[in-house]
Amino acid sequence: MRNLTLLTDFYELTMMQAYHHAQETTGHSQWAVFDLFYRENPCGNGYAIAAGLAQMIDYVQNLHFADADIEYLRSTGSFGEPFLAYLRDFKFTGDIDAVPEGTVVFPGEPLVRVTAPLPEGQVIETALLNIINHQSLIATKAARVCWAAGDDRVLEFGLRRAQGPDAGIYGARAAMIGGCHGTSNVLAGQLFDVPVRGTHAHSWIMSFDDEAEAFRAYAALYPDACILLVDTYDTLRSGMPNAIKIFEEMRTNGIPLTLYGIRLDSGDLAYLSKQARQMLDDAGFPDAIISASSDLDEYLITELKSQGARISLWGVGTNLITSKEYPAFGGVYKMSALSENGGPWLPKIKLSENPNKVTNPGVKKVYRLYDAATGKMKADLITLADEQLDPRTDLTIFDPLATWKRMTLRANEYTLRELLDPIFKNGQCVYQSPSVMAIRDYTQAELATLWDEHRRLTNPHIMPVDLSQGLYDLKQAMIAANRM
Repeated sequence: MRNLTLLTDFYELTMMQAYHHAQETTGHSQWAVFDLFYRENPCGNGYAIAAGLAQMIDYVQNLHFADADIEYLRSTGSFGEPFLAYLRDFKFTGDIDAVPEGTVVFPGEPLVRVTAPLPEGQVIETALLNIINHQSLIATKAARVCWAAGDDRVLEFGLRRAQGPDAGIYGARAAMIGGCHGTSNVLAGQLFDVPVRGTHAHSWIMSFDDEAEAFRAYAALYPDACILLVDTYDTLRSGMPNAIKIFEEMRTNGIPLTLYGIRLDSGDLAYLSKQARQMLDDAGFPDAIISASSDLDEYLITELKSQGARISLWGVGTNLITSKEYPAFGGVYKMSALSENGGPWLPKIKLSENPNKVTNPGVKKVYRLYDAATGKMKADLITLADEQLDPRTDLTIFDPLATWKRMTLRANEYTLRELLDPIFKNGQCVYQSPSVMAIRDYTQAELATLWDEHRRLTNPHIMPVDLSQGLYDLKQAMIAANRM
């Protein structure tokens, strides 16, 4: 990855200089813990998919201020020479823990926990949010689209509508993590070793005098991947008869019909796909694929399937790559603890008139609790870092806002795992990112632990994310102390 050190908000650097100045003046050093989390599931969803960790690792590993960066900062007139000298040898020396990419996550729980000298933990805030927010958003949107498609395959077709090259490249990566079977983005295919797919455009048909000749020429070149776009002129009276003619010629000539079929890109997709299916079946091509594109999203796919559409391959572009309905993930990055000169961690809290914006203090970890019999999720529990849970004992958890809502998990009837894995230790990466396709498989396994009620596209059931008694008591005490 290119050096993205200056991919930050200006105030991160001014704060960084202030921290450095205070340390040089007083001789005191400070370490901090920051939590990256989000407050609301995107798209009204019941969950989100964490993504972007591999790019976050690349960013941190390449974090340094080049001579040109320092010269630019000098030119702003906002930074003194002692601070600029400090930047020359700057690198990240702290620890980072994070949930693995593809993990199902919920509001309020840390996706990334940064433990570092205060200037180091501060300066990486903006870039981490930029990377994690974008890819988590698109991965979550893709999971919704794939859920709507059911057993059908979904291809990501959004590059030309993405908000710039990086959004197209990393959006395609995130879409694959969320469940897509391939992408039209060739560079993403090269960078991330994921399947690339595509057929032809209307311009291919229009470049010939005759539609059948265009189909014939394409089939001759790609007999093993012959998906013909049939709606350039008239889908049912021209495109479909011509496509069937070409398939018949291929069969007569002994060309195996392996991956073949038609694509619809306009019109009433439910009606046209049903008519096309009947025509293909009547002609003896029951295994021909019917694919569709045309401004699809999870809601339209659901509607088309409810109307009996005979589509088995969905190409989803604009609404997926931009998450058009919900264009921002909304992750935040908040300090939760501070240590002076190697002393004990002092919990920190941010208060707000909005209860949803009051942060959880202290150094924390996240447990995921499963039903032992079914393997399905029961709840997530955020605890203080030194708390240990034992599934051999009863565990009562409660809603931190409506404390009368309680659930007791009986001994040996639940299992658990910690969600945060070590990523960096003392500035060194200790984690090996899996391939994108391996992350995709992990995501599917994660999603399988959700009940269908949590995956509904509209008004899903909300998974409990509770606080341990120790964390709850600490939070309430700090709220009371700061309100006096």
